[in-house]
Amino acid sequence: MVASIDLYDCHPQFIKDPEKIRVLIEGLCEEIKMKRYGEPMIQRFAEGPLEGYSAFQFIETSSVTMHFDEGKSRAFIDVFSCKFFEPETAEKFCQNFLEAKSAKTLHFFRK
Repeated sequence: MVASIDLYDCHPQFIKDPEKIRVLIEGLCEEIKMKRYGEPMIQRFAEGPLEGYSAFQFIETSSVTMHFDEGKSRAFIDVFSCKFFEPETAEKFCQNFLEAKSAKTLHFFRK
C-alpha cells in the first residue's frame, strides 16, 4: 500500500525543527503500527526557496519519506508498506501533529 499525504498551512516552526520531525516520524510509525528499522535520516539542504528538511525512515515493510516546503508551510509525506495500514489514520495523525489546516491523501494498493 502507498499513501501520499499532502498537508497545507502547517505550523511553520514544526517543519523547521529536526527534533520535531524525528518525533513526527516515530509517532507516525507507532500510530500505524510499523516497526522502524534504524534511525531516521533527517537532512536540510538546497538553497533559496527550495531549502528545507527532508526525512527518510526505513520500516520493516518498506519506508516513510517526508519533504517540507518552508516557504509555503507544506509537508509531503509518503508511506509505502507491504503491510496494510489505514491511510486515514496516517493522515489524521500527521495533520494533528503538524497543526495543518488542511490535508489531502491519495492511496492505492500494489499487487
